[in-house]
Amino acid sequence: MDWRMLWVAFATVFVAELGDKTQLAALSLAASTRGRLSVFLGASLALVCTTGLAVLAADRIARVVPAMAVRRASSALFIVLGVWGLWSAHREARQGEPVAPASEAPPNEAPPRS
Repeated sequence: MDWRMLWVAFATVFVAELGDKTQLAALSLAASTRGRLSVFLGASLALVCTTGLAVLAADRIARVVPAMAVRRASSALFIVLGVWGLWSAHREARQGEPVAPASEAPPNEAPPRS
C-alpha cells in the first residue's frame, strides 16, 4: 500500500468535495430526516462507487494511453471547464444587470403627473 498516495488522494478529494453539490445534497437530505446515519452511509457508498468507477476507468485508460497524455488531457479539460465557467458567470452577470422599466422616467426628468 502506498500510504503517501492514500493521503494525497484523501486530501485532494476532501478539498474538492467541500461545498460541492454532492455535499449540499447530503446536507439537505440529512436536515430533512432523522435517519442521518442512513444519509451518511448512502452518500459514502455513492462516493465509494463513483470513485471505484473512476479508478477502474483509469486502469483501462492507462493500459492504452501514456500517463503524460492523460495528464495533459485532464489539465486541458480543467482549463476549458474553468474558462467556460467564468465565461458563463460573466454572461449571466451581464444579463442580470438591472434595467429601468419603461414606465419609469429617466433620472434627469421629473416623473409625469397623474
